[in-house]
Amino acid sequence: MALLRQIQWTLARRALAPVAVDDFRTWKGATMMVAAWHVAREIERTSKAENVGLLLPTSGLFPAALLGAWMAGRTAVPLNYLLSRSDLEYIARDAGLDTVVSVGPMLEHVGGELPGTRTLRMDQMRFGGVPPVRLGPSRAPDDTLVILYTSGTSGKPKGVMLSDRNLSSNVEQVVEWAEFGAKDVMLGVLPQFHSFGLTVMTLLPLVVGCRAVYTARFVPPRLVDLARRHRPTVFVAIPSMYNALMAVKSAGPADFESLRYVVSGGEPLPEKVAQGFLDRYGKRINEGYGLTETSPCTNWCLPHEYRPRSVGRPLPGIEERIVAPDGTVLGPGQDGEVRIKGPNVMKGYYNLPELTASVMDGDGFFRTGDMGQFDADGHLRITGRIKEMLIIAGENVFPREIEEVVNHHPSVKDSAVVGLHDPSRGEVPICFVELHEGQAWDEHAVRAFVREALPPYKVPREFRVLEALPRNPTGKIMRRALSERLARGE
Repeated sequence: MALLRQIQWTLARRALAPVAVDDFRTWKGATMMVAAWHVAREIERTSKAENVGLLLPTSGLFPAALLGAWMAGRTAVPLNYLLSRSDLEYIARDAGLDTVVSVGPMLEHVGGELPGTRTLRMDQMRFGGVPPVRLGPSRAPDDTLVILYTSGTSGKPKGVMLSDRNLSSNVEQVVEWAEFGAKDVMLGVLPQFHSFGLTVMTLLPLVVGCRAVYTARFVPPRLVDLARRHRPTVFVAIPSMYNALMAVKSAGPADFESLRYVVSGGEPLPEKVAQGFLDRYGKRINEGYGLTETSPCTNWCLPHEYRPRSVGRPLPGIEERIVAPDGTVLGPGQDGEVRIKGPNVMKGYYNLPELTASVMDGDGFFRTGDMGQFDADGHLRITGRIKEMLIIAGENVFPREIEEVVNHHPSVKDSAVVGLHDPSRGEVPICFVELHEGQAWDEHAVRAFVREALPPYKVPREFRVLEALPRNPTGKIMRRALSERLARGE
């Protein structure tokens, strides 16, 4: 069954039951359906384009607008409101948007309407009167439902086209893997323009009929309060969020005892954060893995299968292999590029057929650009990005293994390692450091600490302290920005 039809059926069954709770209201199934009908009618009146932009906070508004776009027969383009104005304008042009569904505060946040578009403001729509019922057109499995634009850390954002098959299959894969059901409660703070926030925290609850609790901004005490009131069974966040939650002095293990899944994704989970959260709250964080191009979830380490640094085994229906630079498929314990094949792998990049072809190999596997290895039991461990790998005196070194050591020093909040060209050694590691508030910098002590754990060639040549490490809108450290600082001699 097509994804829209699955969700419509669930909303009809749960017409009088809460399906979403956000900072302003509780959405019952009927409320969500009627709101989507109204959005669909307004899109049909306003837009002539195939694609419709969604510029909305993490809330019940987003799924209502998403469903409305689908009911109107359009492809939804969730807009990352954390991007620069120039990037948003580029996306609007590239996607050919003539209409954006939004609310007043969000428009103010991004500096007003995007050029060439009209805004449908959900906070000004009237949902009374006779509902303008819309079932929406039938969708073929390969029809594009969503175009998600990457955050553009290595150039202009590119649109990832995800089809009905991509999204519905990934929901099914995650549901089967983790045995989700209608009794689960999902606590969501990840933005819904993000692939994980879209698929797992928005579409999955709508399909299975479980309740989703949303909050628009990550405020640690607020998250703890929501956990106390709603007793969620699932919480998904990025590592920096888990780190921040440990600073909530009033929180304790009882606040998170209802959770059966505590999942980290988006970037590698530092051991320091994983152990600190376990010590503080008695909950083990398990890592997942995926990319926007894979809808996104491909691996998830379930609690009973936990092992350090593992992102788990592949989800049902997904094939993965580790490949050497010469194309040889490698065995367990050997590092190579992670490649993925399955119904969840994207349809392609929007308006970029050559780029789409370049990221697929001859066997139909998607080239992730990530380095990793399998253990003997089929658990995947991500070791780094191919483009970030350093070659120091002929040895391959990934920044993460240096950063893990640096981050364990008590004064260090976070760190990032990039390479600097060296005529005799090829590259040398330079470590940028962000300190915990109130901590003084003692390079001699940190260097001695690192030397105890790493061989000499992996010890950073220089440490540079920054007030804050540069991050992209989804919280990942922007190594490219640090490399550019080095290139400028800063």
